[in-house]
Amino acid sequence: MDRVEVSTVVYLPAEDVYEFLLAFRRYANYSQYLESVRQFGDGGAGTEYALRFEWWKLHYTARSAVTGVDPPRRIDWRIIKDIDASGRWLIDPIEGAEGSVKQDAGGSSEEDTGGSAEGDADRSSPKTEVTFIAEYAPGSADDGIVDLPRFVSLGWVVEKIKPKIREEAERIVRRVVADLEGEERDVELRIETA
Repeated sequence: MDRVEVSTVVYLPAEDVYEFLLAFRRYANYSQYLESVRQFGDGGAGTEYALRFEWWKLHYTARSAVTGVDPPRRIDWRIIKDIDASGRWLIDPIEGAEGSVKQDAGGSSEEDTGGSAEGDADRSSPKTEVTFIAEYAPGSADDGIVDLPRFVSLGWVVEKIKPKIREEAERIVRRVVADLEGEERDVELRIETA
């Protein structure tokens, strides 16, 4: 399984972040390739989505489902048709985070000031760490899921899409933060891929 994980800090309570992320229909506004989202359910466990993607000469509607929720901490999902993929949103309140020391994935430590030097947000604001995780098996895609142009293999398409998955994850998290906080700011992202 390939994996991409993107996390950052949002200056809002975890409950507000959770409710915002549960309203998945908005995601079409965040993705360059996601044209539309149709929702079947209330956003909680069991809700299904039809996600219409368009990239290059390809058009594809993915079906996903919310597989579990743990308000206000977690939303789990998976693709239920054609591709082996799943993921989750993790929403973790940061208690007393002002001036705390964080350790990155490589084990080095740095002071977490919670924003840029310009002071992106009021330090007394509630802080929540938001993490988006997607895991997928590139080889699980069935050759018949998209109508490919002549002489184009599904393997070629998968290799072209892999870096776009990371770009999309970054774009989505940046846009979610801007909508949650009501304005754009320089968002520090922690990104891990495997």
